[in-house]
Amino acid sequence: MRVAIVDIGTNSTRLLIAEVADGRLVEEQVRRTTITRLGEGVDSSGRLSVEAMKRVLDACAEYRAEIDRAKVERVVAVLTSAVRDAANGEELREELRDRFRFHAVTISGEEEGRLTYLGATSWRDQSEPLLVLDIGGGSTELVIGAGEGIEFHVSTQIGSVRFTERYLAEDPPPPEALAAGRAAVRAGLEAAVPAGVRDRPRDGIAVAGTPTSFAAIELRLEPYDPERVHGYRLARRSCERMLAELAALPLDERRRVPGLHPERAPTIVAGGLILIETMALFGFGDMEVSERDILEGVALEAGRSPETGSNSLETRKVPE
Repeated sequence: MRVAIVDIGTNSTRLLIAEVADGRLVEEQVRRTTITRLGEGVDSSGRLSVEAMKRVLDACAEYRAEIDRAKVERVVAVLTSAVRDAANGEELREELRDRFRFHAVTISGEEEGRLTYLGATSWRDQSEPLLVLDIGGGSTELVIGAGEGIEFHVSTQIGSVRFTERYLAEDPPPPEALAAGRAAVRAGLEAAVPAGVRDRPRDGIAVAGTPTSFAAIELRLEPYDPERVHGYRLARRSCERMLAELAALPLDERRRVPGLHPERAPTIVAGGLILIETMALFGFGDMEVSERDILEGVALEAGRSPETGSNSLETRKVPE
């Protein structure tokens, strides 16, 4: 079955078109990412701005054309933290449905974590407890599981866009702002993950734009190469060094750092704080970086037929 997945996050809007068969992705055909900053200002205003929604809709117009060319059987758009938090999030969901014929679903933080875990781990043999960390713009999900079983999950209100707006708005952020942001991340993670849970996983996988960007920066990838990023192990010590260098740069200079997408420059410092503090909380000296995340998880879910299992996303064929 050929499926198209649109992930509408707080910072980026992404597309995956892939073939799914027998519970696995057998061929990836299209993958695109557009930085749309949907969550800009949501933390303070509680609403999606007209400009932010337009950026998302413009990206989805391009994606709809890709989907039509690919002749997919099922289309699912998942909306996450920014839409969950916004009083007018339903307006965007309805626009996606009416304008693009997307089956648009606003998913909970719990479901976001489950689907991310599915996407990050479904391709590997894994019997020992493993942490999957998903650093988003508005929320961060932490999931611990072994194989297909999830032992612990939590969705936090810690995100790279949210914490940039709260603590790191100055350019570049002064040391006291960095210290305050780091302390807030640490306190939020400690409150979200009980002490007895932290020593369960011996290893972790980090997904989404922050860890992939840090890997690309360390590798000085120009252009970006997902094959080299996927599976790369990021050392906490290296992340601390890169974070210090990034935080010291004005935004215009940060945009020109080799390996860093210019549109990720505004939020990469806050994302780095979350990545490093998570490693510290779990006692990890390093973490594996994965290109596989919620996109793959939703694709696998969307590819399930009634004969092979229930589909929590309630996908449907694209209307003629």
